Amino acid sequence: MATDRTWNADAATDWTWGYDRYDPARERLVESLCTLGNGRFATRGSAPECPAGPVHYPGTYLAGCYDRRASDVAGRRIENEDMVNLPDWTRLRYRCLPDGGPPGAWLTPDSPDLRHYGVRLDLRAGTLTRHLFFRDADGRGLRVGHTRIVHMGDPRLAAQRSTFRAYGWTGAVEVESVLDGAVVNAGVERYRNLEGRHLTDHRSGCGPDGTDWLSCRTTDPGFRLALAVRTDVRPAVPAEATAVPTGTVRTYRLPVGPRRPATLVKTLVLRTSADRPDGDPRAEACEDLALAPAFPRLLATHEASWRRLWEQGELYVPGEVGRILRLHLFHLLQTLSPHTAELDAGVPARGLHGEAYRGHVFWDELFVLPYLNLHFPEVARALLMYRHRRLPAARAEARRVGAVGAVYPWQSASSGREETQELHLNPRSGRWLPDHSHLQRHVGSAVVYNVWQYAQATGDRGFLHAEGAETLVEIARHWAGAADLDPALGRYRIRGIMGPDEYHDAYPDATAPGVDDNAYTNATAAWVLARSLDLLAELPDARRAELTEELSLDDEELARWDDVSRRLHIPFHRGVISQFEGYGDLAELDWEAYRARYGDIRRLDRILEAEGDTVNRYQASKQADTLMLGYLFRPAELYGLFARLGHRLDDDVWRATVAYHLRRTSHGSTLSSLVHGRVIARQKGADAWRYCEEALLGDVADVQGGTTGEGIHLGAMAGTVDLVERGITGLEAGPEGLRVEPVALAQIPRFAFTICFHGHRGVHVRVLPGRLAVRVPSSSRSSLAVVLPGGRRYRIAAGEERWLRL
Repeated sequence: MATDRTWNADAATDWTWGYDRYDPARERLVESLCTLGNGRFATRGSAPECPAGPVHYPGTYLAGCYDRRASDVAGRRIENEDMVNLPDWTRLRYRCLPDGGPPGAWLTPDSPDLRHYGVRLDLRAGTLTRHLFFRDADGRGLRVGHTRIVHMGDPRLAAQRSTFRAYGWTGAVEVESVLDGAVVNAGVERYRNLEGRHLTDHRSGCGPDGTDWLSCRTTDPGFRLALAVRTDVRPAVPAEATAVPTGTVRTYRLPVGPRRPATLVKTLVLRTSADRPDGDPRAEACEDLALAPAFPRLLATHEASWRRLWEQGELYVPGEVGRILRLHLFHLLQTLSPHTAELDAGVPARGLHGEAYRGHVFWDELFVLPYLNLHFPEVARALLMYRHRRLPAARAEARRVGAVGAVYPWQSASSGREETQELHLNPRSGRWLPDHSHLQRHVGSAVVYNVWQYAQATGDRGFLHAEGAETLVEIARHWAGAADLDPALGRYRIRGIMGPDEYHDAYPDATAPGVDDNAYTNATAAWVLARSLDLLAELPDARRAELTEELSLDDEELARWDDVSRRLHIPFHRGVISQFEGYGDLAELDWEAYRARYGDIRRLDRILEAEGDTVNRYQASKQADTLMLGYLFRPAELYGLFARLGHRLDDDVWRATVAYHLRRTSHGSTLSSLVHGRVIARQKGADAWRYCEEALLGDVADVQGGTTGEGIHLGAMAGTVDLVERGITGLEAGPEGLRVEPVALAQIPRFAFTICFHGHRGVHVRVLPGRLAVRVPSSSRSSLAVVLPGGRRYRIAAGEERWLRL
C-alpha cells in the first residue's frame, strides 16, 4: 500500500502516527490528522507558536455549537449556520534571552533557525507531542517539546505542557502564554467571502494565582461560553499579566542553561451555557480550574480513560492496514465518544476537526452507526435521539415544501431546519451557483435504516417501539404522500428529487430542478414503508393504539403504504437499473479525453461548469448512487426488496448494473471508493481491494487534494472500520443471533475485534483464513447464537470460545 513518504508509523508499537520534518504545504493536513478531542470538544493539532494564517490554522470546536450569520454573495443576502471556531487556548510565543546578548526573534516552525521538527500522535494514550530544535548562527541551541491532551475522562479539561532546554548558552526564555478570543472562521478558502465572525461580548480577566479567563457568546442565538486557563511554570518566576478585550497574555522569563530545563503548563477548562445544570459558565470554569490536578495526574487519568475506551472499541488488524484503521478509529472515538451520549449533537461529516461543510450533519451516520451499534450502543442511541428531537422540525419542513409526514434536511445543524446553502462556489470558474442538494430527501430513509439497524444489533425494543416507531411512521408517511400514481405506467413515482450522486440536479435544459424516480431513493422508500408496516404489526396492542391515535393513522392510509411499497417505479435501461428515469438517454462522456486533459477529474461537475457545460447532460456520477443499494443490503435482501416491487433482480442483473455504473463514476467523494469496494467485495470481484485501499488512504494521503486539511471525512473513516468488522465477515445482527458470511480479502487475512450484541458485552471475534473463533464472556447471562452460511447454527455458552469452519 503506497502512502505519502513523509508519513511514518512506529512499527514497534503500531500505535504512533508521526511526521519527521516540517513541510508548510502539508501543515493543514497534519493539523487535521493530529486533532485531539473527547467527544465534547476537539482542538486541531496546530503548532502553538503560530496564529491562523496561510499555513497554520488553530481551531477548537465544541459539538453542537453553531452560529448563524448573514453574508452578501453574488448580489444576494444569504444566511449560513456554522460550527464555531472557539478561542485559541494553545497559543504560546517564546524567544531566547541569552545573558549578555540581544533578545532573539520569536521562534516558530517557520523560523530559519529550525533544525529539527517532529510530530508524534500516540493513539493508545491520546497524546500529541511536538519536538523542535533551533540553532542560531552563534551555535546557541534551544530544544522545545510540547505535549498536549484533550482529556478523555473529564470532557471539560485539556492541557499542554511545554519544556525548554538550552544548549551552549545560559539566560532565559521569554514565554507568552496567550488566551486568544479574536478568532474567526477562516479555515476553508472558498468560504472566505462569507461572514466568519461568530463571537461577541468578550470579557477577560487575570487572577493572581496564574489563572486567566475569557467569556464570550455567539452572535445568534447567544450560546454563552467561558474558558479558564491556569499557567504553571517551573522554576517558579513572577509573571506579567495583561487582559485585553478579546483575551489575555501572561509573560514569563524562565531561566535556562545546560541541564537546567524550564517547563510551562497550560490547563484549560471549557464551560458553556449548554452544560447541565445550567449556571454561570465563567464562574464554573474558574471553580473547576481551581480543582484541576497538576499535569502528571491529568495525563495519567487521561491515558487510563483511553485504555478503557480501546478495550471497548478494540479492532486488531496487523500491518500497515491496521495502523491506518487504528488512526481512523481514533478519530471516530474523539468525535463520538461516550461523552457524546450526554449532548444534543449529531454526526458532523468532517468531525470536530475543521470547518468544511460548515460542521453540518448530513447522512454520514449511515456509515458511522454500524460501528457504534456494536461497540458503543449508548452513543448510537443518543445520535438517534438527536434525530428524534428534531422530528418536529422535519414535520415543519414537510409542511414548508407542501408535503406530509417528516422531511429531514440534507444538511442539519443546531435546530434541525434545512441548512443546505443556497449558493455554492465553483473554485474553477469563480462563479456562485444555485445549490439544489436540499432535494436529497433520501436522508430520511437513512434515518430509518439507522433506527432499524440499531434495534437489530442491540435488541432495544423499548427505543424502537417508542421514539423509533414515531420516527419511522412519519418518514413512511412522507414517502407514501410523495408518491404519485402514474395511470399509464401503473406505478407510483417520486419526482423532482436528487439522489446520492449529487451531480444531477436537473434534466438537461430543464427550467426546474430535480430528477424523477431516482432508483436508490425509490427502493429505500419502499423499504421504509415495508419496515414501518412490520413494526406496526409487532407493536403491543396498547402501544399500537396509542401511536395510531397520536399520529391519526387509519386503515386506509396503511393500505396505501402497502400499495406504494409494492408499486414504486424503479427505472431500468439496457438490462440494468437506471440511476433515475431518463438516465440512459443522457449523452456518454469521453472519459479518457477528460482524464488526458485534466488528470484528476474527481470533481467533474466543476470542470464541466467551468467549460460552460453541465454534468446534467451526461451519464456521469460523482459517487455511488444506485450501487448504494448493494452497500446497505445483502444480495438476498436486495433481491427480495425488488421482488416485492415486482422486479426480477438476480446476480447477473446486479453484476451488470455494478459494472455499468462503476465505469461512469468519477469518485468525487471519499465515500465512493468505500461503497464500491464493499459492493465489489460482496461479489468477490478482483478489483475490490483497489477501491478499499483508496478508501483507507482517502485522508492520510489526502486523495481529494487538499480537503483533509479542512477536516477529516468521518463517514469514510468509520466506514473503513466497518468494512473490516461487518463487510469482510458478512456479520449481520438480528433476532436470530449473529449471522456471519465472510468475504475473503487476501490483503486482510486475519483480524480480531470485540463487540456488544443484545446485551452481551465483550464478545470477541477472531477471523483467520477459512475459520473464525467466537468467545462469549463469562459475564454474559445467556448463550449466543451464531448462524453461518448454509444456515448452520451454533450456540456458544457464556465463558466458552468456539472455533468455527467457514
